[in-house]
Amino acid sequence: MFGTSGIRGPVGDEVTAALALSVGRAVGSEGYETVVVGRDVRKSGELLVDAAATGLRECGTDVIEVGVESTPTVARSIDALGADAGIVVTASHNPATDNGLKLWMPSGKAFGPEQRDAIERRVREDDYDLTAWDGLGDRWEYDHARDDHAGLIAEAVSLERTPSVVVDLGNGAGAITPHVLDDLGCAVRTLNAQPDGSFPGRPSEPTGETLETLETLVANTDAEIGIAHDGDADRMVAVDETGTFVPKDALLALFARAAVRERDDRNVAVAAPVDTSLAVDDALAEAGAAVTRTKVGDVYVAERTTDDGVVFGGEPSGAWIWPAESRCPDGPLAAAKLVELVANRGPLSELVAEIGGYPIRRTSLEVEDKAAVVERVRSRLLDRYEEVDTLDGVRVETEDGWFLVRASGTEPLVRITAEARSEAAVDRVFDEASEAVEEAIERTTTDV
Repeated sequence: MFGTSGIRGPVGDEVTAALALSVGRAVGSEGYETVVVGRDVRKSGELLVDAAATGLRECGTDVIEVGVESTPTVARSIDALGADAGIVVTASHNPATDNGLKLWMPSGKAFGPEQRDAIERRVREDDYDLTAWDGLGDRWEYDHARDDHAGLIAEAVSLERTPSVVVDLGNGAGAITPHVLDDLGCAVRTLNAQPDGSFPGRPSEPTGETLETLETLVANTDAEIGIAHDGDADRMVAVDETGTFVPKDALLALFARAAVRERDDRNVAVAAPVDTSLAVDDALAEAGAAVTRTKVGDVYVAERTTDDGVVFGGEPSGAWIWPAESRCPDGPLAAAKLVELVANRGPLSELVAEIGGYPIRRTSLEVEDKAAVVERVRSRLLDRYEEVDTLDGVRVETEDGWFLVRASGTEPLVRITAEARSEAAVDRVFDEASEAVEEAIERTTTDV
């Protein structure tokens, strides 16, 4: 039921009001006495919020509704309102056909494996602690979650000057970002600012391919930076002052290096998943810090930020976590932090150039049994290479670079990523990985 990013799928098929009701009942039955509930801009979110809130109240849980807000706004409201948990109705960067539910703790962390398993068991077994008429939970609205979140962001940054910024909201729930940047004194333009769950302006997921309008506007105006969010604004990506999309690994390195320097302590680390670029390792090595690698998924990055000495967590998907603030990926906070870097350290293109980068190749192969294919790859590579990491898929370090073979968490795909410090080297590394996967697919198909 749960993927790496909560429950998510097509509305009317995998995600229904009945499912939301069951999840609400399960959360209430687990003893969470007060739960904050919010949603993104998708129309289906209205009925899913109603269903989840009903399920919670049936089990005696009080519900605080914060309305249509970014995921980090809802997540950060949990602790601020003295609640025990939160439910965000969102499909994040997925298309308009989808919706979902993600469960949060007061720390800003998403529910962990044990908590998710408990909810899933109750839903599967229809095991709920429904209360009598006189024990039903209350339901009320709170209208200041966005202002509260904006205040926290403003306290977390300090701008030496106020750059001009363009914010592409993608018709999503990230209206807090232009709000807080305007309050900080920046000149702010917006794109796709009208909330619309059909996402007419561009696809919900912001990428170098989907942000052409933002890139053009920044390149042809006095804007110094372009910011873009996905549908629920837990992700943030950027365009530099020339209109060039900033590689997400470069953003990770910039944020990570800044967090390390702010701490001024060489015994710190940054959490990042196994598919993160070598450029991040190099940038942190210069600052006297190191990368601690996690499984792919912001929930795993957030979990690692609970370790001593971890000052930042990031995922190249565009999820950025400052654990001193919250363990929820916070796109609006990331936007303000990036504007702070530009305001205080110079043009974004120059900051990115300092990071550099290496050739990287990625592909995905559709397979019938992704788990069996990855297991065959693992068996083969453990015998062939000395440095093999099986934390999430199979990651191999070679003299030329590294490659990763892992099963997609949501699709029938095996993903291959390879990186090295030269084009010739990355070709060799990628070919090694592809050969291992193709052989595994062939053998798995033959066995069937």
